[in-house]
Amino acid sequence: MTTLTPYEAIGGEQAIRSLVDRFYFYMDILPEAQGIRAMHQPSLASARDKLFKFMSGWLGGPNLYMEEFGHPMLRARHFPFAIGEAERDQWMLCMNKALAEMIMDPQLRTHMQAALQHLATHMINQETERLP
Repeated sequence: MTTLTPYEAIGGEQAIRSLVDRFYFYMDILPEAQGIRAMHQPSLASARDKLFKFMSGWLGGPNLYMEEFGHPMLRARHFPFAIGEAERDQWMLCMNKALAEMIMDPQLRTHMQAALQHLATHMINQETERLP
């Protein structure tokens, strides 16, 4: 019995491109995502291309990001940006909305959301002020 990779299970390249396009669509239009949108260039083309390439390999498809840019080193690459819980939550808001539009097994969606939440939390590099 052959087990499909998540990349194959969601529909391969075309599905990942659609996911990434929807993610950036939401980042661009949602007032709640203004904080992370402001961290990006006016054109989202480069970010869209990099996220597509990263997601391809991350989901078990071709390692396009590593072939072009080397190891993702995500935390190091994101360190120049102030990322706190609010930015993580904005990123996840956009990603969860994009994932909700994908036709996929609900268990796979839940697994991807949890894995991406963990990944997004790992990007946090700013302390959140706690009120006493």
